[in-house]
Amino acid sequence: MIDYPALHKTIDALTEGETDEIALMATVVCEVHHADDRFDWTGFYRVTEPEVLKIGPYQGGHGCLKIPFSRGVCGAAARLQSPQLVADVHAFEGHIACASSTQSELVLPVFDGHGTLLAVFDLDSDQPAAFTNEDVQQMTSLLHRVFQKVL
Repeated sequence: MIDYPALHKTIDALTEGETDEIALMATVVCEVHHADDRFDWTGFYRVTEPEVLKIGPYQGGHGCLKIPFSRGVCGAAARLQSPQLVADVHAFEGHIACASSTQSELVLPVFDGHGTLLAVFDLDSDQPAAFTNEDVQQMTSLLHRVFQKVL
């Protein structure tokens, strides 16, 4: 299981004083991806135009290049601006299978310091029901602290 206090401390130290969103995304994704064996694909999908997400910094196999807000778990997180905790991606209507091995997924909206949606943070696992409400709470807190610096 992930050591959230250590992860928060490390990311806080690495991102101190940084406001560039891509630099922050790259740092967060690297640290989170290597923090727990449950994470098979970890990355950001950035809001690049109205109702469209495009791939951002990530770790793992290839991701989808473009996702409309109307499709998939990432689209739902962006459209609803709320976390999507999916224990079984095959039961999620409209799931986009960027990798056929993915069994469960956690997607969190990412907001800048003005409360504008910047991206979604996508965690995929090859394990069913890999993510918990604690993951939602801890990752939401981490993302808020890091990206509130982006204005």
